[in-house]
Amino acid sequence: MKIKGFLFDLDGVIVDTAVYHFQAWKRMANQLGFDIDEEFNETLKGIGRMDSIEAILKHGNINISQEEKLRLATEKNEWYLEFVNKMTEDEILPGVTKFFNEFKTLGIKCSLGSASKNAPRILEKINLFSEFDAIVDGNSVTKGKPNPEVFIKGAAALGLKNEECVVFEDAIAGVEAAQRAHMRTVGFGDKKILYKADFIYNTFNDFTCEELLRKLA
Repeated sequence: MKIKGFLFDLDGVIVDTAVYHFQAWKRMANQLGFDIDEEFNETLKGIGRMDSIEAILKHGNINISQEEKLRLATEKNEWYLEFVNKMTEDEILPGVTKFFNEFKTLGIKCSLGSASKNAPRILEKINLFSEFDAIVDGNSVTKGKPNPEVFIKGAAALGLKNEECVVFEDAIAGVEAAQRAHMRTVGFGDKKILYKADFIYNTFNDFTCEELLRKLA
């Protein structure tokens, strides 16, 4: 089936805000009396805010009320947004702008497919918001990855069948979500972690859109 749509995760694919998330999560954990490291932070990639809080609390063997969890979620997001509000186009990852120019000329549509509720603000900061035909983010879905909801809604927003879409991800939860939606996947990162993806690269500079479409065909 001909590929007509690209669905992009945000963090780790278009920009890398993982370090900002890590600093905010670490600050939260420290306030609760324990610590998290970068290795643990990797396990939080691709999952939503409340699921991340549950994982961190379990890691620290902490039990708190739902009300307190919501308060922590709000506080963590405020710390994270302090970094986001300083973002510029310089933080777009290598090759992204080139790749967008390539697939736009081929008439391929694109949607965001991110768990982040801050995705629109980030895209506006880096001047990419208008490049997307649809935005599906943490404000649009109720189930986090690896549930495929975010990508199913992305394809629907583009008016396409799931099988006509390719997902670009950096997290195994995202790759699994795409596969559950019967979509092809391109992973960015460690091959040992993203081995389920159809293709794995370091950056968008490692391939062209036409090369990718030939491989998918």
